[in-house]
Amino acid sequence: MQSFISETLDTILQNTKSFENVVFILPSQRAGVFVKETFKNKISAGFLPKIINIGDFVEEISEMKKVDSVQLLFHFYTIYKEQEENPDSFDVFSSWAFTVLQDFNEIDQHLINTREIFVYLRDIHRLRKWSVKGEFHETELMKDHFAFMEKLNKYYDAFYQFLLENNIGYQGVLYREATKKVVDFISKNQKKKYFFIGFNALNASEELLFEQFLLNGKAEAYWDIDQTFYESQHQAGSFLRKYKTRWKYYQLNPIQTIKEYFSEGKHIEVIGASKNITQIKYAGEILAKLPNYNNTALVLADETLLPITLNSLPATVNAVNITMGYPLKDIPTTSLVFAIFHLFINQEKLEKKEKNLFYHKDVVRLVKDATIYTLLQLNEEKNIADVISEAIAKENNTFVSQEKIVTFLSPLPEEKKKAIITIFNPFSSISEFLSRIIELINLLKEDANELEKEYLFRFYTAFTQLQNLHNEFGYVQDLKTLHQFFRQLIQSESLSFQGEPLQGLQLMGVLETRVLDFENVIITSVNEGILPANQQQNTFIPFDVKIEFGLPTYREKDALFSYHFFRLLQRAKNIYILYNTEHDVFGSGEKSRFVTQLEMMRDDITEKIISPKVVTSPVQLKEIEKDEKVLERLRELANKGISPSALTNYLYNPIAFYKQKILKINELDDVEETVAANTMGTVVHDTLEELYKPFEGKFLQVGDVENMQKKTKELVSLYFSKHFKNGDLTTGKNRLIFEVANRFVENFLAKEKQLLKDENNQLKIVATEQELSSEIMVEGIDFPIKIKGIVDRIDELNGVTRIIDYKTGMVDSTNLKVLDFELIRDLKYHKAIQVMLYAFLYTQHTQFNFEKPLEAGIISFKNLKSGFLQMNFSSNYRKPDNAITEEKLDEFMTEIKNLLTELYDTAINFVEPVDLPY
Repeated sequence: MQSFISETLDTILQNTKSFENVVFILPSQRAGVFVKETFKNKISAGFLPKIINIGDFVEEISEMKKVDSVQLLFHFYTIYKEQEENPDSFDVFSSWAFTVLQDFNEIDQHLINTREIFVYLRDIHRLRKWSVKGEFHETELMKDHFAFMEKLNKYYDAFYQFLLENNIGYQGVLYREATKKVVDFISKNQKKKYFFIGFNALNASEELLFEQFLLNGKAEAYWDIDQTFYESQHQAGSFLRKYKTRWKYYQLNPIQTIKEYFSEGKHIEVIGASKNITQIKYAGEILAKLPNYNNTALVLADETLLPITLNSLPATVNAVNITMGYPLKDIPTTSLVFAIFHLFINQEKLEKKEKNLFYHKDVVRLVKDATIYTLLQLNEEKNIADVISEAIAKENNTFVSQEKIVTFLSPLPEEKKKAIITIFNPFSSISEFLSRIIELINLLKEDANELEKEYLFRFYTAFTQLQNLHNEFGYVQDLKTLHQFFRQLIQSESLSFQGEPLQGLQLMGVLETRVLDFENVIITSVNEGILPANQQQNTFIPFDVKIEFGLPTYREKDALFSYHFFRLLQRAKNIYILYNTEHDVFGSGEKSRFVTQLEMMRDDITEKIISPKVVTSPVQLKEIEKDEKVLERLRELANKGISPSALTNYLYNPIAFYKQKILKINELDDVEETVAANTMGTVVHDTLEELYKPFEGKFLQVGDVENMQKKTKELVSLYFSKHFKNGDLTTGKNRLIFEVANRFVENFLAKEKQLLKDENNQLKIVATEQELSSEIMVEGIDFPIKIKGIVDRIDELNGVTRIIDYKTGMVDSTNLKVLDFELIRDLKYHKAIQVMLYAFLYTQHTQFNFEKPLEAGIISFKNLKSGFLQMNFSSNYRKPDNAITEEKLDEFMTEIKNLLTELYDTAINFVEPVDLPY
């Protein structure tokens, strides 16, 4: 394969023998490396030409220095404040200023008469306000916008003048000034010869500069375009056709290096893949089949896929040269910096700044960050980060003080301790805050590996720049603005890789492929909306105004990407084009129009759709055998006592029962910010126990309940403070939950009061929160099994003994309607099992003779209107059967014994259920 660079250099070498005063101008820095290498192979001895990219060349002509966008923003704000009586704050200003600077840049690059375009824009907005009847109603927002559009020209003129005086500028200023100074530049460099190599889409400034050099006979331009696109009406050749007709130079001279390679035979595959990851993995498979990578490019149309691409390259790729930068937002240090920001942003938002308290999740996120976690490692067993997170959960601290953190950090060496404590110091100023981050970076670099040092150095330079700008201008006054600024900075910044650019696989973005040719080309994400990009443009200049003044719109950008895409294919032999077939938030699922055009132009394309290999493996349910150790724990459990909830837990999921009762694994402790359902249930139970305990063995009177009603709120508060440690009940969801718990108790007491008033009911409180237990013998098991439980309440209503279980959740009568005890293992009857077991335990405890009626059931606080929900053994809803008889209890206990036989049978393993409902 004869590359464009090689061909062009052959042509230049035919007419140029000395390169001492020769300058090559190229579209990118990367192309220069390849030009230099190719050139060295073509000459045996002599001077190399000066090789420069277009940006540096324009900077040289303009005699001005290009500055970055962050620095420009600060300078622009200085000018803006001078022009405005009531300027926006810096954070509001920066939200629109980036867009305005982009528009200024485009206007300057295309040499637009700024007065004309800004007056035109102003007049369009004035017309929008105009009305025949004069009835246009302006909102404040509209007034602001119209006033802003009126002042754009004023901002531009003042800012441009400032940049000229300081000899600095954005790219557009450099271009505009270069066009003014180009004649002088050429006259000063009469001895030099300039070669413009591999360009295509030029802005108006570049067109003027190129033509000026060409007309003066001091330059030659070598274009990289195929005859197929240049001589047809194809979009990819539109720019060059325009120059041929417009430029005076080309009315007299031919265009250099138009060849025909595209129509030659090629191996082209168009591959549809579901999702981005499938594309990248398949690209890796294609690479694995190639014998070597010396002439191979993997081009990512969507550059955000670089991180997953690096993890998907085959093992055979032992050298890779990455042209695009690794996005800073994906670097581990970014999460650490954001964790520090969140400490103080949330502190301010949650109004804890005065006491210097930090939200517990922010503290844990910071200490568990990989880099800080390493610093906090004391020895192999102990890490202070774990100690901190466990202590926070145990004490249920929603907020953590700096003093508390200092206590935890005391075992650390002095230098580490000081640096970490400094992070938690009260926020005093932006400058000091930036200093503490820079200090932390300095500490982290001591134990960092080579790659981590690269990350840290990139952040060190970013924060040092921010600190210098802040010290010079002082515009960032609060953390929120600094955070916003940092976010903007890392979105656009990337970490550059250093590699051997001429060896191995070339991994690049679409724009980096300019001027370069490869034999094997793999392009991923060739979808509409990515290649070409979508039509959305961030600008204050409307589409029709851009057309009127000759500014580029999305149509020119489409033509530019069309050129890049087809130029890449011109000389390639093996081409693999991958696109995402899925219509979802990660892509349109529509292949690029460029692919459709390619398919219409050629008949040697193979198409296929691929999908990931799905290896189905049978779902292996967890199963645990009952060995001797398990049996030993089960015997201990039989001796200690099995509660009704443990039995229903076993029925629901034997594996969960095994973890809790056999392995004794407790639930993970976490900070309870919002009152949990079980905490609220405990509070309600404890409150009712406290209220009813004094009346055990007594008949309850209406006056007693009225006295209880007076104590309710106080008791609910007391038990919340006991069970919801350090929690805040004064605001938000917790306040609502507190009020709900209080209302549950109040409504319950109101219902109780009504019961006592109606028909002179006699209600005797027998016991509250009574612990009951009973040992039973089960056939086949040679030791007794103890069943134990705590009954919320036992009372007598008009001579009927009632076993009552309180539930703060929703229960209805269907949960307690049991017609056949053989079906009682079903999930919906688990509450019935608990109630019946309490009834059994009560009858055993009191030697109940069943001469008096016995009932058992639930009072559901979410279903209080239904009152006492009783066990019901009748299918006839008109004639419920609520009585718990000795026969029914025996029948029920037969099923419970069957269940216990199963639990203690060594042949029956603990098996995970096939379909757990929750």
